[in-house]
Amino acid sequence: MPERPSPQPTAAAPGAQGENPSFVKLAMRNMVRKGRQSLLHFGLTALGLSGFLLLIAWLGRPSLPG
Repeated sequence: MPERPSPQPTAAAPGAQGENPSFVKLAMRNMVRKGRQSLLHFGLTALGLSGFLLLIAWLGRPSLPG
């Protein structure tokens, strides 16, 4: 089945007149397109950050005389 051409932007559409789309819009569009991979990377980043913060908290714990 032949691929349909994408619709051309009109003058009333945002992003026309040579205005670049924002980084947030590009990131959201990319995340929707690559949904599972984006969620995997987000999860790994969240786990890594949580692990790093826990490690810093553990290394910086006060040593009270017992």
